[in-house]
Amino acid sequence: MFYGAYLGYGTEVRVGGLVHLRSQLPAYTTVTIGWIAVGDPAELLPPDQHEAIWKIQEPRNFLKFVYGVERAAEGESNMRDITQKRSDALSSHMNDMIVKELQ
Repeated sequence: MFYGAYLGYGTEVRVGGLVHLRSQLPAYTTVTIGWIAVGDPAELLPPDQHEAIWKIQEPRNFLKFVYGVERAAEGESNMRDITQKRSDALSSHMNDMIVKELQ
């Protein structure tokens, strides 16, 4: 399950099933083994339907929603920006302490 996804009560995501970014599944939906739920409301598609999945998913802008960066131009990379944002976010835990060891 990706960021911002919503599963209604009683929804079941079976082995290898995927609920994509910002997708909304109504109550008692079943995502079949290996299938992909995408959109709001979600469509259930087999993994070989890449073009149909991408048509729904592209405007949902994974990189902007998750990392706060726009997709890099073709032939370029934005991994430096993504890595910096993740490092900054995780650095807030630099001084965290374990208060009790788990057994």
